[in-house]
Amino acid sequence: MNAFPFLRRFLRPLAPPLLAVFVLAGCASFSDDGGFNTVNQAAQQRLNKETSWTRSEQDADNVARRVRAMLARPLAVDDAVQIALINNRELQASYSELGIAEADLVQAGRLPNPGFSFGRTHSGGDIKIERSLSLSVMRLLTMPAASRIEARRFEQTKLKVADAMLRTAAQTRKAYFQSIAATQSLQYLEQVKQAAEVAHELAVRMAKKGNFSQLDAAREQAFYLDTSAQLTRARTQAVQERENLIRLLGLRRQDGELQLPQRLPDLPKQPVTLADSEQVAMEQRLDVQSAKLEVAALQTSLGLSKATRFVNVLDLGYVRNSETGKAAEVGYQAGIEIPLFDWGGARVAKAEAIYMQAAHRLAATAVQAQSEVRVAYAAQQNAYALARQYRDDVVPLRKRISDEYLLRYNGMLASVFELLADAREQANAVNAAIDASRDYWIADSDLQLALGGRSAPAPNNIEGNRHD
Repeated sequence: MNAFPFLRRFLRPLAPPLLAVFVLAGCASFSDDGGFNTVNQAAQQRLNKETSWTRSEQDADNVARRVRAMLARPLAVDDAVQIALINNRELQASYSELGIAEADLVQAGRLPNPGFSFGRTHSGGDIKIERSLSLSVMRLLTMPAASRIEARRFEQTKLKVADAMLRTAAQTRKAYFQSIAATQSLQYLEQVKQAAEVAHELAVRMAKKGNFSQLDAAREQAFYLDTSAQLTRARTQAVQERENLIRLLGLRRQDGELQLPQRLPDLPKQPVTLADSEQVAMEQRLDVQSAKLEVAALQTSLGLSKATRFVNVLDLGYVRNSETGKAAEVGYQAGIEIPLFDWGGARVAKAEAIYMQAAHRLAATAVQAQSEVRVAYAAQQNAYALARQYRDDVVPLRKRISDEYLLRYNGMLASVFELLADAREQANAVNAAIDASRDYWIADSDLQLALGGRSAPAPNNIEGNRHD
């Protein structure tokens, strides 16, 4: 019976941490939002949109109704992003990472199950029964640190999922502009093909009558065939770009027909100019914040590895023995792992290496983020300058040349072949202007993502640029 005072003396220094463990265990429960509030706040603050996590049939029905309502009209870029945020299947799959990480956090705060053993032996007419109840004290003592580690990992998972959401939004914007540009270019290539076909047929008739050389007729035929090949590739490209957008939107046949504007949006009056863009990226980018949390979590994990280097198994239990004809024996037993062969050095070295790896990755992430901002900003500025040059100079100049050719043709100073060739050149200039405008909007989307997903005002002219 004198064992219990000794047991009390043994447990007295452990009382404060054990009390903290029991308090922590009482708080280990799942949150109402499953960590999704962080993701939704990022969508609201950075994109001015909302997202949803589909976890039931009712949620799926609500999303389907919203999608059908937005598909009932030509889709603006903001609507496309909104559909992707609530209906993209890959994004919904990434939201489940929140549930996995939160389950690990709750599990880390749960008390370990006690162990029970029972033994019965007999010798002659004597029966001996041994019962013991044990609990891992070391696991109890490390529970607060383990819970802090999992809490940081949960926060890191929130940031990673939010970053995936922002990247999906950027990909959707780019796919939206690429799909419209591909369809718009296809329309102008069809005009080029029609002009080439007319020139080819006219050249064939004139060559048969001896009014056109065979060489010039062959050139017109070659241009017609080349234009036909370009048109075929453009049709394939238009289908691919449209299907890429449909995949990002998560659309199925029963969701409705995707309607897009006929033209790209107008260019803004001025491109976005930024001061301290690299500093903004360091403060706003979620991949940088996630890398910082990873380093903090591994730092705590490294401290835990050092603390349990020599003793990482400590079991304490209550024992009661009874034997026929004798008074019951009660007491306690303690089990400890003896670091005879493994002194824990390998575990500590591994933890230190993992920590240094994460620290270097954080530095690399910061360098990459700053570089991406510089590249994206330069690309956006240059793309705007080029698109504006096509809009303000090249396309108007080609139109003026076409007007002059038409006047010369009406005055019989230019041939029909010159007029058709000029029509082809004008259509090609318009196609180049479409590509330049598309490249600007793509570069603008890349810049927004490089800055941490902060969304610029969306273009509100659904009719877009008119390259007449």
